[in-house]
Amino acid sequence: MISLTLIGKPDCHLCDVASEIIDTVVAGLPDAAAEQIEIVEASIQDDPALYELWWEKIPVVLIDGELHAHWRLSADRLRQSLEEALR
Repeated sequence: MISLTLIGKPDCHLCDVASEIIDTVVAGLPDAAAEQIEIVEASIQDDPALYELWWEKIPVVLIDGELHAHWRLSADRLRQSLEEALR
C-alpha cells in the first residue's frame, strides 16, 4: 500500500487544486494500481506539529512520508512518481 498524503488547510485555493489533481491522477491509473494507494488528507490547523513543519509551504504532498511537492503540484510528475512507487 502506498500512502499519498495531502497536507493543507481549509479555505486554501492551492490545496483545493492539489486535491483535484490527486483525484484525477489516481482515477486515471489502472484500477489495480489505484486500489494500492491510500489518500490521506491532513490539516495544519488540526496538528501543531504539521503546522510547525509545513505552514509556509502548503499544500504539501508526501508519498510514503517523503516530500513529493509543495505549493504547486504537477499531475505528470505525480503520475510518474506513483507509477514508480507501484513497481
